[in-house]
Amino acid sequence: GSKWHKRHLTYRVVNWPPYLPQHEVRLAVRAAFELWSNVSSLVFWEARDGPADIRLTFFHGDHNDGLSNAFDGPGGALAHAFFPRRGEAHFDSAERWSLRSGKGRNLFVVVAHEVGHTLGLEHSPARSALMSPYYKKLSKDFVLSWDDILAIQNLYGKPSRGSAIQLPGRVFTHFQDWSGDLYGEDRQRQGASTYYCHSFFDAVTADVDDNLYIFKGGHFWVVPASGSSSQPQPLHARWPGLPAGIDACACSPLSHSFYFFKGGRCWRYQGSTLLPGFPQKCSARGLPRHPDTALYFQRLRRLVLFKGAKYFV
Repeated sequence: GSKWHKRHLTYRVVNWPPYLPQHEVRLAVRAAFELWSNVSSLVFWEARDGPADIRLTFFHGDHNDGLSNAFDGPGGALAHAFFPRRGEAHFDSAERWSLRSGKGRNLFVVVAHEVGHTLGLEHSPARSALMSPYYKKLSKDFVLSWDDILAIQNLYGKPSRGSAIQLPGRVFTHFQDWSGDLYGEDRQRQGASTYYCHSFFDAVTADVDDNLYIFKGGHFWVVPASGSSSQPQPLHARWPGLPAGIDACACSPLSHSFYFFKGGRCWRYQGSTLLPGFPQKCSARGLPRHPDTALYFQRLRRLVLFKGAKYFV
């Protein structure tokens, strides 16, 4: 598909439903763009007036996009957008838009989906993806699926610093409570355990019980399937001898072993025990130094490492 040939893009909210507060709409739109900039090399700036790369506009019915793109009143088509580099996303003014969970079409979700199109993303076959053609409700799950993230990074690359930031949908259901600064000091004061996902982290993996392990520096968090995060725990308490700041991690559902990668070395733990012969040099197994990420691929029953445009089995 087509893409923008620059990383810094401007956007403008041309108009909005009169029954929604302007500052909430602008916060929601900013958050929708930041979903994509959090997981890619893109940077977005709001233009309050004048020209912008991407323009978001509400229209009724036929709005000179061709009859096939005319809006059809409540229900049916909610919005549509154009691939780069036209930079247009249009929304049906006849819909009942909302910025809260509950009644109405959630404007944040639909804007985030249409912004994906303006960046060059097509519809995804993955039902859990934000770019699925089906309307997605906000939940405790992350708004973007791995399919969304791989698609945007395929076009624009990874964030220029740190790892991709993932946020659960429920963060975006109360824009009326947000301050102007989306990632401001008020949120940081709530502590590392609550908003670990607002910051950069080193690696993520899941075990056989669907517990998510999130690693940053010398600490890790466990997020069970229920979605409530643990307090940060020191790495060395669970995996003695493991260095801080790992590059990648994966858990094998067959052996229940955790594999960690940092620099040119690999550690393998069974429970809290480092297995004999580890750490090993990655080069001894033909694996790259400083891998981007790792996962256990069920069909192959093998560990797969990714670095740049290549993968290693």
